[in-house]
Amino acid sequence: MSYTLPAPASRPASAPKTAYIITSGDLRESANVAGWPVQAATEAAVTKAFESLGWSVIRPFGIDPETGHGYISSQRMGMEVFKNIPVDAPLIVAIANWHYSHHVLAGLRTHQGPILTTANFAPDWPGLVGLLGLNAGLTKMGKDYATIWSVDFTDDWFLAGIREWTETGRITHDASHVRDLPALPDSPEKELGEALAAQLRDEKAIIGVFDEGCMGMYNAIFDDELLNGTGIYKERLSQSALYAEMLRVTEDEADAAYDWLIEHGMTFTYGEDAATELTREQVQWQMKMYIAALRIADDFGLDAVGIQYQQGLKDLVPASDLAEGILNSTERPPVTSRDGSRILHEGRAFPHFNEADEGVAVDALVTDRVWRAMGLVPDNTLHDVRWGEEYDGEFVWVYEISGSVPASHLGGWQNAEGWRQGHVFFPAGGATINGVSKPGEVVISRVYIADGVLNADVFRGTVVELPAEETQRRKDATNPEWPIANVVLHGQSRDQFMARHKANHAQVVYAPDAETADKALIAKAAMFAGMGMRVHLVGDVTV
Repeated sequence: MSYTLPAPASRPASAPKTAYIITSGDLRESANVAGWPVQAATEAAVTKAFESLGWSVIRPFGIDPETGHGYISSQRMGMEVFKNIPVDAPLIVAIANWHYSHHVLAGLRTHQGPILTTANFAPDWPGLVGLLGLNAGLTKMGKDYATIWSVDFTDDWFLAGIREWTETGRITHDASHVRDLPALPDSPEKELGEALAAQLRDEKAIIGVFDEGCMGMYNAIFDDELLNGTGIYKERLSQSALYAEMLRVTEDEADAAYDWLIEHGMTFTYGEDAATELTREQVQWQMKMYIAALRIADDFGLDAVGIQYQQGLKDLVPASDLAEGILNSTERPPVTSRDGSRILHEGRAFPHFNEADEGVAVDALVTDRVWRAMGLVPDNTLHDVRWGEEYDGEFVWVYEISGSVPASHLGGWQNAEGWRQGHVFFPAGGATINGVSKPGEVVISRVYIADGVLNADVFRGTVVELPAEETQRRKDATNPEWPIANVVLHGQSRDQFMARHKANHAQVVYAPDAETADKALIAKAAMFAGMGMRVHLVGDVTV
């Protein structure tokens, strides 16, 4: 018997001094349409820079006449696009937006030519956020890549970087600010961290994940084989179960949680048009989500919980951010068990990992345990590494997340404002926890996968108070409805951070003063190491 065999795949041949350029988009077409003009300008600028070096740049797919944009907007489309790219050709991934990295994951994983990731460094459509997420994914999969970024793609540093890439396939970045965790001298903090790690590995903990893979963040999915060695296990939950539990929460229970927020000083900016403005009904659903999440956590004995929201639930109910920020606050509305007999996790924050990012899950769990053991306020949150500029001679980062900060980071509920989420990304609306993070000393970190094992970078920073008009300028340039932290990192420049950081997220927790922050960092690093992670100190860190 003879069979009809599939024809071998045929790809174009690579050519000298010729690179291919691609970009990945969002799953939400509203975001793709809105972001396309900036993406097109970014690609044109990158192409011009390569042409100035005598190179040609080929875009292997065009603009969709129906949508009006030229993004790779699905995983299947990404696989089809890569059929038109020589497997060994130099490949540029140009980014000017948040993008779903799994759209191009398959093609990047098997590509044999040099890969360059590049992005605009801008506040409004921040490719740098997508760049950091993609770089972390490539690091997780063990794929070599070079990376660079620019405000306008004409600066000498950027042009020198791409020249190096065209000649060597690499770009050299300064990593002198990074060192492996040394053997820590004996101290109460080291002893505490090691004891907490031993307790976790012995007694174990459960993180509840309401659907993995949010926002295309391949880097944010941690395999069980890696997690379990630390003592952490997953309870895989469906967002449909969260929605079903929300339907069981009574109006009176949601009203009571809302009234608590009002009594503690939170305000909401309401309007009448639910399509573009915040309404009381939207906030009511968020109160139900908060209560439902705690009850499900109680059902499964969870130690932390992560809600994906941005795919699935976004089409059903308002944003999860308000609920998430309340969960991460020690001071929060009380929630009883369904029968009313118990107050759930009374007097404690319940760690939530935004966007179901499991690197955040590990970090939030560890931070909560270390800070509580030290008698400190454990409220912690991730932030997007959103953007930054120099101010008064030092680089000040804009850290922003889509609304889910603990109120204590803003100085209390009286400083928290509920603004409607933007309708482009959040069609069902919902309130943020808007405000400006208070000045103070912070410990910042990221847990990620590299070389097939869990790694943790830990570093120090200071949240600074800028003049009100400068903070407002930064908010208006990014997302004014989101909470902001103006952060100065200790001992690492903008470009050192960008080249090193393996996520679009950074975990932030306050300490009452610099001395305490340094001690708490030691305890946290010791706990990470005791859990079997590779720990790295980044920037100026006192140990």
